[in-house]
Amino acid sequence: MKFLAITLIVHAPGPVTGVKKPTTERFREVIDNARLAEELGFDGFGVGERHERPFISSSPPVVLSHIAALTSRIRLFTAVTTLSLLDPVRAYEDYATLDHLSGGRLELIIGKGNGTAQRELFHVTPEDQWERNAESYEVFRRIWRQDKVTAGTHFRPELRDAEVWPRPLQQPIRVWHGSATSRESVDLAARHGDPLLSANVTNPIEPYAELISYYRERWQHHGHDPARIAVGAGSAGFLVARTSQEALGAYRPVFEGHLALQRRLGVEPVFPTLEDFVERSSALVGSPQQVIEKVHRYHERLGHTVLHLHADAGGLDGKTHRSSLERFQSEVAPVLRHEIPDPPFWGPVLA
Repeated sequence: MKFLAITLIVHAPGPVTGVKKPTTERFREVIDNARLAEELGFDGFGVGERHERPFISSSPPVVLSHIAALTSRIRLFTAVTTLSLLDPVRAYEDYATLDHLSGGRLELIIGKGNGTAQRELFHVTPEDQWERNAESYEVFRRIWRQDKVTAGTHFRPELRDAEVWPRPLQQPIRVWHGSATSRESVDLAARHGDPLLSANVTNPIEPYAELISYYRERWQHHGHDPARIAVGAGSAGFLVARTSQEALGAYRPVFEGHLALQRRLGVEPVFPTLEDFVERSSALVGSPQQVIEKVHRYHERLGHTVLHLHADAGGLDGKTHRSSLERFQSEVAPVLRHEIPDPPFWGPVLA
């Protein structure tokens, strides 16, 4: 099994302290967390893309380029690249450049993105966002594979023998498809034989398991080798401590802070108590053995071979968060690496 640390770069008051950090400090945290992830042995580090509050992850190529300059081994992921909002030619230029600068360590996770505000910012409608996502991806993948591209398009000017530079380092770059609960992303991934990353965060396991089962069906429908399937899944919260009592005690103020925010916003919580959250969500909060058993329980339903954790402290103090990551890598990850297989591919895709 491979492990990613992912951040959406939320920029909001802390759920426990109520303090909102300066923007520069928040970006510095992200960079420090990426370096820590490499130091501790994580396989990948991901940066999200959002164009609305409370996120400041509007420019993942810039953030990942800085991380690339300060790291040497860890693979770099986008989480997700919102191709429904982007010009695929411009996106290709940014990411092909970043792939060279990182020495072929880049992997994309694409998706249509969420949120009304960012759709309105880019003049994308709920009705056309899936078509935009599919068209942008079709163009993007052709540019990555062909020296000259001719493509009729609906949402941007058509391409006629277009040459786009620089030419890629990875041939081609690996593209994952991020999915929450929609079949459109799954259909697109299965059609092209691409790996799938399930959000697996907001709800209990059932809708995610159903969608991954559908992905496997569509994968075989399109004639792909079942042995080449790769599925990743997220986790709703993260804290590994020496005992379950210590983990619950440290995480409770964070959970209650998020719960209070939901109630202020008039949102009915899916998991009304911490105990329910730990039991029925994908949260990994507990002792090392409890976390190992939880990942196995989810693996039995999802068959995932990549797991992503929150790179950010998320309301925990820095010392507790670092201790949790260290304990995960020393007591949890080695067991899961041994007991759950790796995805059928990993590393650069070079000619």
